[in-house]
Amino acid sequence: MRVLHFFKTYMPESVGGIEQVIYQICQSGIPHGIESQVLTLSADPQPRELMVADHRVHRAQLDLQLASTGFSYSVLGRLKALAAEVDLVNYHFPWPFMDILHFLARIKKPTVVTYHSDIVRQQNLLKLYRPLMHRFLRSADHIVAASPNYLETSKVLSCYRDKTSVIPYGLDKAAYPVPSSERLRQWQQCFGSRFFLFVGVMRYYKGLHILLEAVQGTAYPVVIVGAGPLELELRAQAQALGLHHVHFVGRLGEEDKVALLTLCSAIVFPSHLRSEAFGISLLEGAMYGKPMISSEIGTGTSYINVHGQTGLVVPRSNPPAFREAMRTLWDNPAQATWMGQQAARRYEQLFTAERMGLQTAALYRELLVRKTMAG
Repeated sequence: MRVLHFFKTYMPESVGGIEQVIYQICQSGIPHGIESQVLTLSADPQPRELMVADHRVHRAQLDLQLASTGFSYSVLGRLKALAAEVDLVNYHFPWPFMDILHFLARIKKPTVVTYHSDIVRQQNLLKLYRPLMHRFLRSADHIVAASPNYLETSKVLSCYRDKTSVIPYGLDKAAYPVPSSERLRQWQQCFGSRFFLFVGVMRYYKGLHILLEAVQGTAYPVVIVGAGPLELELRAQAQALGLHHVHFVGRLGEEDKVALLTLCSAIVFPSHLRSEAFGISLLEGAMYGKPMISSEIGTGTSYINVHGQTGLVVPRSNPPAFREAMRTLWDNPAQATWMGQQAARRYEQLFTAERMGLQTAALYRELLVRKTMAG
């Protein structure tokens, strides 16, 4: 079976959460006979085609970026041609320009929409986009949400429950590098054997300002991995608060990231808005058996992190509650270790790439059979 995935950004240029999910879907489908391709936009689309791991990536010229939406003059022709060669098209929502392209291309193949997130920030533009959005979602043969939590709390998905199913995102731990003993030793010399860890892009919904307020007046060491549009602002906030125990280490390679995941005491994940629909880096913490602290925002973060079992979930935008959760894990290492063990067990039960690949392949096949019978 041949499947085309379509989204505005992808590897190797962009390595965010949605890109990671697409990658895992593509790779985990291989044992089930799924040959995946990805069509995306690029500011520098040379070469026009390349291989990422075991799947082919097609890149069209990005001509304009407006309100987080990429536009391309040439991608319509590429979409038509590639869709004609595959058995099924998997769209990745949200991307309003994609909705327009779907109708212009007049695609007749079975279509799946992987629903990554509601549109949260662009509320004024959403009023204009809403009719097109619902027309696009109505046209899809099936919609996939990543957690029952998100399905229950999304007003948009509530309109399509009859054709929406939950397939949790999955990760393949075997694909992550094993850090050398020297690399582990280097990071341990930097931060010691006990510290809290955040990994992610410094975006508006990550709530890092909440984390910085939470650790004010404490001595808890915090390591922040990543960069992004709010980096300078957050560094300035940390300096103004005198947070000498908060360490910004910037973007890191995978081996360094895994080394810190291996060494840390717990994962802190203060995202406070629904734009954080799941939390891939939170799931990475669970995969490495770490207790987690996150905020209740009605999304997949509380599907990964179950309060009192795999970690602690606190009210969103509440620095004192976040600080108290950090104190609990710091002062009770045996409890933290137990929660980390539960987190690893939950990852194995629900969030492996193997499980996601199996469920996705079954869905694809069901849609193809249904389309064949109907047609």
